[in-house]
Amino acid sequence: MKEFQNIVFFTGAGLSVESGIPTYRGQGGIWEDYNYQEYACQEAFASDPEKVWDFHDKRRAMIKSCDPNPAHRIIAEVQRRNPQTTIITQNIDGLHQRAGARNVIELHGSIWRLRCSESGVVEENFEVPLAQKRCGQSSWWRPDIVWFGDSLREDTINLALKALQRCDLFLCIGTSAVVYPAARMPQIAIDNGAETIEINPEETPISALFNRCIRSSASLALAEMFPG
Repeated sequence: MKEFQNIVFFTGAGLSVESGIPTYRGQGGIWEDYNYQEYACQEAFASDPEKVWDFHDKRRAMIKSCDPNPAHRIIAEVQRRNPQTTIITQNIDGLHQRAGARNVIELHGSIWRLRCSESGVVEENFEVPLAQKRCGQSSWWRPDIVWFGDSLREDTINLALKALQRCDLFLCIGTSAVVYPAARMPQIAIDNGAETIEINPEETPISALFNRCIRSSASLALAEMFPG
């Protein structure tokens, strides 16, 4: 690992499973119990913001009760030792930052940020439950996350692309990367000549792309790759 200077950690929901946070899809995923069309799209929010906020308050409370796992802490330590390390995550839980990571590129936003639907103002808020859900007379705070049907922020995508184009080691951890544009990111790293490693307990639809696949939990695999 010492040979690589520009490492990109690309992380998904599987990384946070070790912290007790369920994935969204698959067995035991959030969308097995909830219909995203009622809780995670702008149309649902416009129709019944109280109902959508009740769901997200519960999510915030559950996430707040969980701690970063050893994989989060190892990634943060690698970044501390090598500031050229970039973390690109599909997760909205903020566990990378709680583990000590900095300048995390959050493709899908953060559940700990609010955005005013009227003014576009964005601010951090860690209250559970959220005390003030309105940001004006007629407008509501909404979670600053990418819901179904939302577009990713262009500036966020550009930051990720720059990191992928210069990386020499790409570690894909806990994600099947089947949702675009995130699904394109492993291929961008490959096209730019990076060494690529997938860490996932199970085979994924993109496993064949990687130079090496490690069938293990993220904590065990990273502890072996980055000892001490």
